[in-house]
Amino acid sequence: MNRSAYLTTGLAIKALSRLSKADIVVHDKENIPEGPTIFVMNHFTRVETFLLPYYIYNLTGKPAWSLAAAELFKGGLEKFFDLVGVVSTSDPMRDELIVKSLLTGEANWIIFPEGSMVKTKKIVDGGRYMVAHPKGMHEPHTGAAALALRAELFRTHLMETAVGSEEKLQPMLKALGIDNFEAIVAASTSVVPVNLTYYPIRTAENIASSIASKLVKDIPDRMVEEIMTEGTMLLSGVDLDIRFGRAIEIKDYLKQKWLSKHMQAEGISGFSVPEQLKVEMKKAAYDVMQRYMDDIYAMTTVNHEHLFATFLRMYPLKHIREKDFNRRVFYAASLIGQKSNGLGTLYLHKSLQENQAHLLTDDRFKKYENFLKLAEDKGVVEKRGSFLIRVKDELSAPLSLHRGRIENPIEVMANEIEPLHELQSFLKKIAWQPETLLKLSLIRSILKNDREDYVRDCKKYVKSSEGKFAGTPYLLPSYRFTTGVLLIHSYLAVPEEVRGLATYLQRQGVWVYAVRLPGHGTSAEDLATRKYREWVEAVENGYAMLSSICKKIVVGGVAVGGSLGLDLAARVKDVVAAFAICPPYQLRNYSTNFMPSQDVWNRLLSKWKSGEKEQAFLDFSHGNRHVNYLENPVDGVSELGDFLESIETRYQNIRQPVLVVQADNNPVVDPAGSRQIYDALGSSEKEFCLLNYDRHVLVNGPGAEKIFGKIRSFLLDL
Repeated sequence: MNRSAYLTTGLAIKALSRLSKADIVVHDKENIPEGPTIFVMNHFTRVETFLLPYYIYNLTGKPAWSLAAAELFKGGLEKFFDLVGVVSTSDPMRDELIVKSLLTGEANWIIFPEGSMVKTKKIVDGGRYMVAHPKGMHEPHTGAAALALRAELFRTHLMETAVGSEEKLQPMLKALGIDNFEAIVAASTSVVPVNLTYYPIRTAENIASSIASKLVKDIPDRMVEEIMTEGTMLLSGVDLDIRFGRAIEIKDYLKQKWLSKHMQAEGISGFSVPEQLKVEMKKAAYDVMQRYMDDIYAMTTVNHEHLFATFLRMYPLKHIREKDFNRRVFYAASLIGQKSNGLGTLYLHKSLQENQAHLLTDDRFKKYENFLKLAEDKGVVEKRGSFLIRVKDELSAPLSLHRGRIENPIEVMANEIEPLHELQSFLKKIAWQPETLLKLSLIRSILKNDREDYVRDCKKYVKSSEGKFAGTPYLLPSYRFTTGVLLIHSYLAVPEEVRGLATYLQRQGVWVYAVRLPGHGTSAEDLATRKYREWVEAVENGYAMLSSICKKIVVGGVAVGGSLGLDLAARVKDVVAAFAICPPYQLRNYSTNFMPSQDVWNRLLSKWKSGEKEQAFLDFSHGNRHVNYLENPVDGVSELGDFLESIETRYQNIRQPVLVVQADNNPVVDPAGSRQIYDALGSSEKEFCLLNYDRHVLVNGPGAEKIFGKIRSFLLDL
């Protein structure tokens, strides 16, 4: 075993990474201590045996040796394993080697407490950690804890002996195979829990399995399964989150009486310890094992597929309405992402730390689509119209130890988060919650979060009390639950801008939610920090809430608010109609009242991008001080331009009825741009209304009632 072999391994891993699409993220590496360490981790693929030693070596600068199943030590692999420090689990001297290297600090160790790969991820049974095995269920091994305890016991005893008796010391060192006392490091032994979570889990025929089946005669099913699963994940793309937990200091589990009662009397005559001491250490090793098993699985990186699979398992009825299923996952994912309901200790995949409204809108990241396709392919779900039918016999069928990942990966996904007891209880409550009550909880949650976000932004960006909290989003209820209108204010404005229209529509028997776009209602400095994706997500949140109240949703807005509404309609077919008042087609449709000439703008943008000026602002004289910023951040204009450019090709996807209203003498947005939008719409039912007005915001001021009437007629025609 030598360090140079790790460099060779590193070259191989780098070569593999060029072929692989895996995204490997290492978390909390600061938890790794400097002293001798045993890394204990969950075991799901063969990849860990090869990959983790190299990664840990790079992080610590010290070789990380590991144990592997005896059956792998065949042919060329045996020589390779010997070079990189992989020891057979059946090696008669393995324990002595582990303890000696921990005493001398020659190497750290990687040990899998389950004893073998847990392909089904079934690690809990009857509330206890239990590992499925062909010979029967068994508890995780205490070997890592026992060896760490023994190494620390010997270290402490040798340190104390070195002070008082050189005559006793030398025989003890000889018994352990250590040349001299100076070779023993003073740092105590630690056990570091490590969790590896793969996402997504997929299995398919791939190039590697095809080649293997041709080259190896009578290739075992077990090996085929491993190549299909692990090859697919590496070649098609998988996120691997590696988390290092806090070190368990083994010296905390040593008892002074072990040293005074047993070790001083008998010392070290070999690797074994006195029988009575062995019994006491076994109890301590069990406690350490329970602790690191808790820590390993508490660090599971929760992802969307865990939620989909668990809800599919927990839902009390055979038939599940698709919208209801997605709504439950959305609600759970949103609360988990906010770390509420006592779930603040969970570790989340990066996709759960973002806005979750896409689950109820266009599923643009294909979280649901990919899961549903897998569930249908594996026969655990049938889709009939707007319902999912659970095939319970397939969903809960016993998993084969070596083919579970192929036959029923949905159950494997659900199994992985079983040890997270608080999460299980939380998800069960949502799975069993009546649909009406769930909708009510979701509505309250979104409205509360939108308002709390605004209050937080105000506290950060609004310096004076004047105008503070003037941009609060609001929900106006109605006596019917048929139609809801999602209203979106213009760029630089606040929801109060559309208050008159909202109140008018409420009187017509329509629910209205006036959303606030992030960066608005606070300060121009706040707006300068925002990305247009935040505006899109705010609109999606409003849709998610309103669609839980009303059967039909219409979306509409002023200027950029109208453009955001059209963007939603282009992506969400359940939106029944859209209206846009003075929407811009491109940034160049704006007049110099909104932004400077193209030459001046290009110079400003160039300076901004080069970092010459952190923030630049333009005057906006056509604003209403009550609802508008009077300064327009260059950064915000740039984001606005990017947004308008991003939706140009999507107008043709709109098939719903659309009303476009424009003022022929609009001083801010060129009417020609609104006409371009109208012409680009893919809808067969569309209307372009050009009115004789000389202002930009038509929903306020003289003649606003005429605009309200146009919108009312549009809604009635639906």
